[in-house]
Amino acid sequence: MVQVVIFHHAQGLTAGVQRFAQELRDGGHVVDAPDLYDGNTFDSLDDGVAYAQKIGFGVIAQRGKESVAHLPDQAVYIGFSLGVVPAQSLAQTRPGTLGAVLCDACMPVTEFSAEWPADVPAQVHGMDADDWFVAGGDLDAAKDLEQSVDNAQLFLYPGNRHLFADSSLSSYDEAATRLLLQRVNRMIDTL
Repeated sequence: MVQVVIFHHAQGLTAGVQRFAQELRDGGHVVDAPDLYDGNTFDSLDDGVAYAQKIGFGVIAQRGKESVAHLPDQAVYIGFSLGVVPAQSLAQTRPGTLGAVLCDACMPVTEFSAEWPADVPAQVHGMDADDWFVAGGDLDAAKDLEQSVDNAQLFLYPGNRHLFADSSLSSYDEAATRLLLQRVNRMIDTL
């Protein structure tokens, strides 16, 4: 069994994020999904982003780091959009990291360290016409990661939905999420 940590997006630890975590548990993995928002969830992405800005992205990253302090170092970190900040930070800086899955976002590697750890596989998942992902520079960062790291993969799905893997939101895309889960499970099963 592999330890997996899922970091939620800007709308909080929604029922859809919890459902995604349960899918991985049902696949035999040990999954933690910390709540970095102290129970707050938001009906709109804009409201969630405003809350994140209010508490600060540095605070969110620190809460992510604190939320795994009691877990084994050997873990896979999954982040959805805003959750990519703590997931990617931990993947690049926490010794023993097994892998990273970055959904709907990707930061430039240099945000967290000089380079991506050579022994840490990474997957980046996003929709090819998602304005948040494409226009925000995340797609460029994901392409750079894929080109510079042997075990990094970029998966693009047709569509313009942000947070497509959250079944509790109107942006949910069932077919893309099924494929995402297959790819994540395949990566985890090889660790």
